Amino acid sequence: MLGSLARWLRILGYDTAYDNRIEDDEIIERCRREGRIALTRDRRLTQRSRLRGCLLIEHEELFEQIREVLKAIDHEISPNRLLSRCLECNSLLESVDKEAIRLQVPAYVFKTHSHFKRCPGCQRIYWGGTHRRNIYQRLKTRL
Repeated sequence: MLGSLARWLRILGYDTAYDNRIEDDEIIERCRREGRIALTRDRRLTQRSRLRGCLLIEHEELFEQIREVLKAIDHEISPNRLLSRCLECNSLLESVDKEAIRLQVPAYVFKTHSHFKRCPGCQRIYWGGTHRRNIYQRLKTRL
């Protein structure tokens, strides 16, 4: 229901668990066990007594949803946190030696970039590019 929002929260550096295959009871249990806040568009879920931390996302438009979350948790966008988490599995990215990933990235990328990060969870490789600057600009103009 909120997959795009979850992905953008990860882009912003927020610890964001997302699984659209689990039922409400499992969402509630995971929030309780891990101390998470449930983000939902389901009003019925917000009324469940066992769910302590919950935020009903009112808007349908993605950047309005991001604005809702940032306002609720009283945070601002931090450029230092941008792209610090794996967009797929949510793990914090770790710096990796360039030579260690030589065969895992395209030759042009290897030649033109010096800093790389790897996800310790799923092993994806990340590198800085124009997308980082473009993401930050997009957020500044939309939020």
